[in-house]
Amino acid sequence: MHSVSNVASIQSYNPTIVLTFSIHICPYLFACISNFPSLLLYNNIVMDNKFYPLIVLCAVLEKKKAMAEKIVFTNGCFDILHAGHIRYLWQARSLGDVLVVAINSDFSVGRLKPGRPIIPQADRAEVLAALRMVDYVTIFDEDTPYETIKAIKPHVLVKGGDWKIQDIVGADLVPEVHSVTYIEGMSTTAIINKIKGDLSD
Repeated sequence: MHSVSNVASIQSYNPTIVLTFSIHICPYLFACISNFPSLLLYNNIVMDNKFYPLIVLCAVLEKKKAMAEKIVFTNGCFDILHAGHIRYLWQARSLGDVLVVAINSDFSVGRLKPGRPIIPQADRAEVLAALRMVDYVTIFDEDTPYETIKAIKPHVLVKGGDWKIQDIVGADLVPEVHSVTYIEGMSTTAIINKIKGDLSD
């Protein structure tokens, strides 16, 4: 069994290095990474060291925690990014030192919102990784981020919308939880409906 520190040493996140490492040393890691073939083709994500499969991200974050950096976690579909998302992410980032954004996979979004996403997961991840306030991006395939939060163990959990703290998924796992109110009228659904309305005119 290889320690987490061995995984954390993969700082460049070169796809060839990670795949070679995972195939020969950690088959479970290879199984995780093989679920993200399209993302491995995005050199800007790889070169910026922002996108990681969960098992690798956990190791990277352990180094951040060891340096007493405060990890903030948030999640969402982030289908069509708009100003409301940007302001929300800045608020989340202000609550700590490192902002981790977990996005629902295409399969996860499709189960929750039939007919969606509009933007595929690789592109959604790329857009988020390009944002200055976002430090890391990962993808989860479940309906909720509970297991992802459990694995990452962030110091702060942030959720957008009119959520009561006790109703936020993962609130029982994290010592500090915040509910940030979305900007009224700004939503992906509203954008989609406006486009549909304009096209029907």
